[in-house]
Amino acid sequence: MSCSPSNGGDWESVASCNDSRSRSKSRSLLTSVLVLVLALGEWLNAEEPLPPETPITASDRQHWAFESLQRPNVPTLNSKSERLREWSKQPIDAFVLDRLLRAGLEPAPEADRTTLLRRLSFDLLGLPPTVEELADFQNDSRSDAYEILVERLLASPAYGERWAQHWLDLARFAETDGFEHDKVRPEAWRYRDWVIDALNADLPYDEFIRQQLAGDEANPNLRVATGFLVSGPDMPDLNEQTERRTVFLNDLTSNVSSSLLALQMGCAQCHDHKYDPLSQHDFYRLRAFFDRAFEFKRDVLMTPVGGNKHDVATAFLVRGDFRRTGPAMSPAFVRVVNRGDDQPQIVGDRSNTRSELARWMTHADHPLTSRVIVNRLWQFHFGEGLCSTPSDFGVMGDTPVHLDLLNWLAMELPRRNWSLKELHRLLVTSATYRMASKLPDDADAATAEHWRHAVEKDSLFRLHSRHRKQRLEGEVIRDAMLATTGLLNARRGGPGVRPPLPPELVATLLKNQWNVSEDRQDWNRRSIYLFMRRNLRYPLFEAFDRPDANASCPRRNRSTIAPQALFLLNSDSSFELSRQLAESLRLAGHSTSAELIDAAYFKTLARHPTDRERVLALEFLAADRDDERVAKLADFCLSLFNLSEFIYVD
Repeated sequence: MSCSPSNGGDWESVASCNDSRSRSKSRSLLTSVLVLVLALGEWLNAEEPLPPETPITASDRQHWAFESLQRPNVPTLNSKSERLREWSKQPIDAFVLDRLLRAGLEPAPEADRTTLLRRLSFDLLGLPPTVEELADFQNDSRSDAYEILVERLLASPAYGERWAQHWLDLARFAETDGFEHDKVRPEAWRYRDWVIDALNADLPYDEFIRQQLAGDEANPNLRVATGFLVSGPDMPDLNEQTERRTVFLNDLTSNVSSSLLALQMGCAQCHDHKYDPLSQHDFYRLRAFFDRAFEFKRDVLMTPVGGNKHDVATAFLVRGDFRRTGPAMSPAFVRVVNRGDDQPQIVGDRSNTRSELARWMTHADHPLTSRVIVNRLWQFHFGEGLCSTPSDFGVMGDTPVHLDLLNWLAMELPRRNWSLKELHRLLVTSATYRMASKLPDDADAATAEHWRHAVEKDSLFRLHSRHRKQRLEGEVIRDAMLATTGLLNARRGGPGVRPPLPPELVATLLKNQWNVSEDRQDWNRRSIYLFMRRNLRYPLFEAFDRPDANASCPRRNRSTIAPQALFLLNSDSSFELSRQLAESLRLAGHSTSAELIDAAYFKTLARHPTDRERVLALEFLAADRDDERVAKLADFCLSLFNLSEFIYVD
């Protein structure tokens, strides 16, 4: 029937007819949309077939980091120079010297005792040496005085507090979740304390890893160690818990691989790695080791459920999309670093899968684990690792100049029962570590010429022709200022403390997110015990490149920016600490300006002032009134805190 007046209808009937037709079209369109939505839902929820996996080839394993560990021979020195023959103290030096000689270079002279003590104290303890320690070491005439000093520092509880921060940077440790609400994790500090205690006790590194990956599988009391697995950011209030699970476990898998194996497995969660022989299958097989350890509930903090009691299968996610699941994946070791069959080695018993992964990682002949950790220790002592990309040993990472030395150290660590203190001892007692970072004032012409040649040919310090000067981290600068003034509170452990912050900074937080600790003595505790909020960094730490703990940090930036000088020169905390230092100098009984100047230099820089520095300081401190002289002394102390020499270590 036609809807038109010419067929006998009137205009009302025509309108009614058109309206009916419009509704019919709308219903038809709605039906089509619903069909498409249902079809899309079925497609998204359908199990998709696995894409093909590229096999591992012999050439893939020829990359230096994937090759089996072989103990290289220590080079034999054939030099006519008596100084060079006597210079080498241990195998490390033989490797370094051999490379230097082949480049036509010679090692720098040894640093003086004061420089070595300050270097060692900051490297091993993160604290400056005391006036008494300086005097004792300078007056110690024993032939093994240096080695005795190393032993004393390694035995100090401050050692664990210093080196724990390096590990916490890798683990992404914070005491809050991050994201919008940044909610507090009340028990997170226990993991931080566990790391400190483990390092002080010299827990063998293989056991250090095993407890952090799977301590709860063997002993419920070791569950605190698995804080490593849950240190990263999380969003418990997310509506879609499946998405939360995917993001959390993918980040966890990526962090385990980068921090322990220096593999960038995270690049393979959506597609095969573009450069390294790491497939998307490898990624989800590695993730399968952790899936059953966690149960995700909205607004519940993430902790391992204890063992592997949560029964869940790991699905291959097509293009990394949690809505596009492929077949289930079984736990298996990463193929390119797993010797034997090129097929994935599936772990059948799923009751203790993380323990199996930890045992595989800590096998003495694993090609990556020991290489990675000895490279990290070298980096923190020498300013840069033997491999300059410490969390990426892949094809696009750095190729070590001293590969034989790296391999020798990697083989040496298991031989020394995986003892990190043994490795520290080996590194810092070497002649390589003891070299000067600047040309001595009394250097003869030949030494000066060798130095000039080294600066020219080894400008990046890759050959280790001299020691690299290093800037202190923000936490260490704060601790050094507190220690110098005598205010540092040595109390250890416990929940993070919150010293006062500038009101304008607190105003950027939600209500009650920075309630200042009641005990004022806590405000002066070591920086590692300050409350670590993921969405806020202590101002001094932020200025000096502290990472935000949202991603693993293998090596901090070393920027030079205006806020660093502005904070050290103008902040309330800098003024207060300068006044405290001035007061401590006066109370120590130094009656003359010359004595005050000498004591201030010695406490802050571990040396006496030069004649010119003393003259300038005396001119500055000259005053007629006592109150004016007190104020000037505080300003003088502030100027010492702001010297580059205070925040850099030779």
